[in-house]
Amino acid sequence: MKLRIVLEPSEDGGFTVFTPTLPGCMSEGESKEEALKNIREAIELYLEPVEDDLALNPDAEQIELAV
Repeated sequence: MKLRIVLEPSEDGGFTVFTPTLPGCMSEGESKEEALKNIREAIELYLEPVEDDLALNPDAEQIELAV
């Protein structure tokens, strides 16, 4: 999966990075490399299914969708 990210210099130094298609998914780092590593981890956690969400309806059908 490919996602567009925005990497901006932070006023306090370092970089802030966010993913426009994933509201609230953002991170930061002291260097570009660290910021990219951190946003990759944030995206993985953002997209990780929450067990409670899967248990809401026992009759729900789970389908994988490639984007």
